[in-house]
Amino acid sequence: MLPEAVDLPDLAATGRLARQVAASLRRGDAVGLIGSIGAGKTAFARALIQGRQKDAGLRPETVPSPTFTLVQVYEQPAPPVWHFDCYRLAAPEEAVELGLEQALGEGVALVEWPERLGGFLPGRRLDIAFEIACGDARRVRIEDRR
Repeated sequence: MLPEAVDLPDLAATGRLARQVAASLRRGDAVGLIGSIGAGKTAFARALIQGRQKDAGLRPETVPSPTFTLVQVYEQPAPPVWHFDCYRLAAPEEAVELGLEQALGEGVALVEWPERLGGFLPGRRLDIAFEIACGDARRVRIEDRR
C-alpha cells in the first residue's frame, strides 16, 4: 500500500518512492503527475522508468523529458511505460492522437500535466502531486483511485 503523503528530502528519496510506485503498477494503470514546473514530475518519472529497468536486470536508458516530443515509450521491461507530457497540448483531444488509449491498453501511462486531458483523463488512476518544499526537498500527496 502506498502512503497518502510523504516528504522527499532529496533525489534518492524520490527514487525510492518511484520504485515503490513502480512495484504497484499493472497494465492499464494511469499515473497523473501533478505539480508546477520544476516540482519533480520528470525526475520521478525518470526514477520510476530507470528503476524498473534496473530491477529487470536491464541497462537503464536515458529518460529525457518528453516536453517537446510529448510522449516517450519505454518497451522494456513489460508492460511498457508511456511517458506523456501534456503541458503543450492545445486541446485534450490531442492526447488520443498521441496514443493515450493504446498506452492504457498495452502498458502503463505516466502523465505529466494530467489536468490538460480534460474528459480524456481516466477516472481510474493514481495521482501523485508534487510540491516544492525547500531546495531539492519535495512534499508529495498520493491519491490512489485504482
